[in-house]
Amino acid sequence: MPDAQHDTIHDAASAPTSAVRFDSKVALVIRSDLAVWQKLNVAAFLATGIAAAVPEAVGEPYVDAAGRAYGRMLGQPVMIFAADRAGLQSVQREAAARGLTMVPYVAAMFATGHDAANRAVFAAENPEDADWVGLALHGPRKAVDKAVKGLALHG
Repeated sequence: MPDAQHDTIHDAASAPTSAVRFDSKVALVIRSDLAVWQKLNVAAFLATGIAAAVPEAVGEPYVDAAGRAYGRMLGQPVMIFAADRAGLQSVQREAAARGLTMVPYVAAMFATGHDAANRAVFAAENPEDADWVGLALHGPRKAVDKAVKGLALHG
């Protein structure tokens, strides 16, 4: 189970006190005023964006006791934070200043039906006043922590 304050995960196969501490961090920041389905949709898209942008963050395939293979997923905890539009704009500025990997989601993307249209509406946003609804970050743990400083975990 992830430990939000220490970015650790406890390895079920080892002793209960054994934990893995990650040098990097994945954070999703989702706008708090969205409908639940929108929050889940944004989180799913942002997580796939991190997996694509940072392939080394993806773990090995899962295999069950019967030998059936399952897909891979991010190999570290993903912390999900809540913010309003201004908070997301602040996170984006901080993340950009720190050179973090960012995956974007803006409100206009809810009205599109495919990836090319998403990129087109994103490119049309004013970069200084984007209508952010979600932003995924990946980078050194301390830099991500500074970018999301003051935000609460999504409840």
